[in-house]
Amino acid sequence: MSTGREIRLIEEDEGGWSAIDQELNVASQGETREKALSNLDEAVELTKEAREADTDAPEPDAPWFEE
Repeated sequence: MSTGREIRLIEEDEGGWSAIDQELNVASQGETREKALSNLDEAVELTKEAREADTDAPEPDAPWFEE
């Protein structure tokens, strides 16, 4: 079943994977694709909870979010 989310999945040169939900501006990483996606799901849920509670989510600390 599709969740309707569009995710970028990137194999990193140094090893491991990055998963990015650009619509929500949330990213995570993992040693495998599955772990990166699992970590992204967790990060998305925590971010949604923080936004609903009107608290600040952590600032992104990843090179793909640098402007």
